[in-house]
Amino acid sequence: MAKVVILGSGGFGLSLAISAENCGNHDVTVWSKFQSEIDSIRSHGEHIQKLPGVPISESIAMTSDISCVKGCDILIFGIPSSFVRDVAREAAPYIAPETVIVNTGKGLEEGSLKTLSEVIEEEINTDKLVVMSGPSHAEEVARCIPTTIVVASKNIEAAKYIQQEFGNNYLRIYLNDDVKGCEIGGALKNIIALCVGICDGLGYGDNTKAALMTRGIHEIARLGKAFGADVATFSGLTGIGDLIVTCTSMHSRNRRAGLLIGQGVSPQDAVKRVGTVEGYMCCKAAYDLSRQLGVEMPITEQLNEVLFNGGDVRHALGALMNRPQIYEEI
Repeated sequence: MAKVVILGSGGFGLSLAISAENCGNHDVTVWSKFQSEIDSIRSHGEHIQKLPGVPISESIAMTSDISCVKGCDILIFGIPSSFVRDVAREAAPYIAPETVIVNTGKGLEEGSLKTLSEVIEEEINTDKLVVMSGPSHAEEVARCIPTTIVVASKNIEAAKYIQQEFGNNYLRIYLNDDVKGCEIGGALKNIIALCVGICDGLGYGDNTKAALMTRGIHEIARLGKAFGADVATFSGLTGIGDLIVTCTSMHSRNRRAGLLIGQGVSPQDAVKRVGTVEGYMCCKAAYDLSRQLGVEMPITEQLNEVLFNGGDVRHALGALMNRPQIYEEI
């Protein structure tokens, strides 16, 4: 039996708790910083905002006491990227060296421009850190809809352990050792999904969407390569796979926020309406990182203008369409 602790009682954290319980022989605990959220879930038997209609079993323990991570075999970070450092620092004193740590967040840290695995490694002394990524909306994982994801780690035995403990008949897990590639793909696809949502809000068509997705994955791979990632990773589940699901589904908060922006809502108000929109702050971090590394990222640059400098969405698209004509780079 594995003792599994999941930090975060949002949609994805709870979907993994359900998945872990479905695998059998797991002792599952979900931690939330907010006791009121735990009380609401227990009272309704579900998370009525994030996973309506999905029952949360009483056998899944819930607590607001961070010391619950003590003695766990698997510790999963299922929280927004902006809170990862603080929660990792809070949990660190209770984490045993043998604990396998899994990060599911998709973003870059504002200011430092670090990936989330780098953030966790700065706060927790571990050689068993695994990144979980891929096309996996919580709303579908929680309902046992067939899903494929990737676990990546420099410690491949740790990744194999997660593959073994979480894989089941609806969650198929692949291994990868390109941690940077998986993280960059998972973080930056949110930027492109915001752009796709904006174009949908403007009433543009499938041609525009296909162009953004295709040139978007090229842009992501270009930054990933400069970051030391394997370009081949971006052709897989954590690259094009995650990009497709995030750009095409209304489960995607990034796409929904973009849709509002395209319809004339200010970026700040769109984020407030939708909730956690990882692509919003990731765009600024990715733009800063591209300038730091000397990587051309025109889509990210134009979105940055729209989100943070008052740029007009139609002007941004015009700027992309009127760039100098070149050979297509693959």
